[in-house]
Amino acid sequence: MHALPFSPATASLAGVPARLLFLLIPLVGVACFAWMMVRRMAPLLKAAPDSRFDNIGERTILVLKVWLAQWRHPRYMLAGVLHIVLFLGFLVLGLRSFQLIFLGFMEHFTLPGFGGSLGAAYNVAKDYAATAVFLSVVVLAYRRGIVRPARYAVPKELGKDHTGEAILVLGLIGTLLLSESAFEGSLLAVGTHGNATPYTLAWGFQHLFTGLSTPVLARINVASYAIHDLTFFYFLCLLPMGKHFHVITSLFNVYFMRLKPGNVKPVKYGVDDKGLDELKSFGVKTIEDFTWKHQLDFYSCADCGRCSDNCPANRVKRPLSPRFISIKGRDHLYQRYPIFGADKTEAEPLIGGIYSEDEIWSCTTCGACEEECPIGIEYIDKIVDLRRGMVDEGMVPQSLQKPLSALEKRGNPWGKLEKKRADWAAGVGEGFEVKLAEKGDEAETLYFVDSMTSYDDRMQKIAQATARILTKADVDFLALGKEEKDSGHEVRRYGEEMLFQSLKEQNTEAILETGAKRIVTSDPHAYNALKNDYAGLPPVEHVSEVIAAGVEKGKLKFSPLADPSKTYTYHDPCYLGRHNNMYDAPRVAIDAIPGLKRVEMTGACKDRSFCCGGGGLGLFYEPEEEQRMGVLRVNMAKEAGANVIITACPFCLTNMEDAIKVAGLEGQMEAIDLCELVDGQLQH
Repeated sequence: MHALPFSPATASLAGVPARLLFLLIPLVGVACFAWMMVRRMAPLLKAAPDSRFDNIGERTILVLKVWLAQWRHPRYMLAGVLHIVLFLGFLVLGLRSFQLIFLGFMEHFTLPGFGGSLGAAYNVAKDYAATAVFLSVVVLAYRRGIVRPARYAVPKELGKDHTGEAILVLGLIGTLLLSESAFEGSLLAVGTHGNATPYTLAWGFQHLFTGLSTPVLARINVASYAIHDLTFFYFLCLLPMGKHFHVITSLFNVYFMRLKPGNVKPVKYGVDDKGLDELKSFGVKTIEDFTWKHQLDFYSCADCGRCSDNCPANRVKRPLSPRFISIKGRDHLYQRYPIFGADKTEAEPLIGGIYSEDEIWSCTTCGACEEECPIGIEYIDKIVDLRRGMVDEGMVPQSLQKPLSALEKRGNPWGKLEKKRADWAAGVGEGFEVKLAEKGDEAETLYFVDSMTSYDDRMQKIAQATARILTKADVDFLALGKEEKDSGHEVRRYGEEMLFQSLKEQNTEAILETGAKRIVTSDPHAYNALKNDYAGLPPVEHVSEVIAAGVEKGKLKFSPLADPSKTYTYHDPCYLGRHNNMYDAPRVAIDAIPGLKRVEMTGACKDRSFCCGGGGLGLFYEPEEEQRMGVLRVNMAKEAGANVIITACPFCLTNMEDAIKVAGLEGQMEAIDLCELVDGQLQH
């Protein structure tokens, strides 16, 4: 082993061996960090249970894809690429930092297996990684301190933004990189240990230090080591204090991500539907009522603003920003369970404390925030749990009280008579039959219509078109008629869990009594509820799947468009697209129509589709907002060059038609449901 010209492990400071100091620094640093982590774990141990220890293989793949490969980061290309460089560089440099800790008191310490060619190759990779990370840090500091993207801003009423902390952390990272490179460069400048990797930080320091005397280089060496050592452990102990806690928690947060989209967590893990009556309290009312995973979400928020940047409620200035759901939750945890000092003994109510009622009711549960988050933070379950708590306390908006009461009494939010639920069938037309379970009819397929399509005069046309499409596709089907109740999809997401359970129980019994082997629906909300919220039902399909299959098998054939001059665009419904990953079937159906020109709303389609703002009870809620979500969506379609918006959801169609009027685009834009479009073009 080559003798070193100097080493921090052999240096002395004021006559005291430096290795004693360099042994003391990690001992104190690790002890402080361990203490802080124990304190940060305290609330998680008191939190509600959460079932996240299943499907180890699937979760491991998520970690490799979302955490290690940084899969979602390039959705914001510049910031994403810079973060990937920073992240991967840090993984490479982590080994070097670990080695440096021991070099302070063990002169010839080498990582196991890194003494030969592997070590030489690693040194090259390490030097280039340090240089790449340093350049990224410079650009990131410029963006954060000078450019200041709007998504990082913090309203005055919520305190100061986190620019200072971000710049501090970038400064610490830069200090680590420069001090390590200076440490390396001072050794290489002696001229007895080869040369640094060309065009790297270490190479630059080697050239900068060349010509200096050995005693001077020795002092630079020990000083740069001390700076690196102190900075490393200061940085380590800083992480649990603020937003950069995600450096530690993100790995675990991704591992414990929700695996099944579209569903809603149970009221309490370990309590089945039959045991709900025994619960004394529903939902989340204090910070301890959140599950440990949701508290881990608060710790893991990187404050990147991507969630709020894509949140439709935030875009129209409703009093909701998903980002601040996390930030306020984290701040509350930090205050209630401080690292230094005693825990606060009294639990504080969250609603009226850190969250407002309007803030929580403003969410449409569209899922855009969760789709965008690069580290798997969940919002919908938190929102639903907070609503459950508000419903339990009687804090229900006035505009929602009537439809919820009607749903309980009549099974639909308008309180219309059950016997009128199948009236739409009378308008299907000659030569088409709609079987009804209420008449004792039987069929292989059940068409679940749901409330909106059953009762709304305009939306009944979707039901009628669906019936004609199913008939032409040789599908033997029936509808429940008066036996059908609302699917309860929005009821559950608005926190009325017991009402949802009642609707689910009645629908499940009615569906199973028909003996149907599959269920088809034209409503994505019903589709999502029957597929993800119910249990024990036959397979559920959206009508777009039936249409796509009919096209591929040649059962459904289309006539050319009468007016090929129109340009169409497809609007992905949230609960068909993001929540159930169904993007292709509707497009297959649309593109099969001869002469139809379709364009995409680039950057706002598929998993980035923009919520229409409706959805079940959303039609009854009257939030504070500067502009309707539907109006923004219509303008997106117009900017894409379309004059016809195709929807595949009755709520989307309602909102799009209203938005066209509000935007003053009548005569220029129109909206049509997928089933109406397909039905109108089917060959007879």
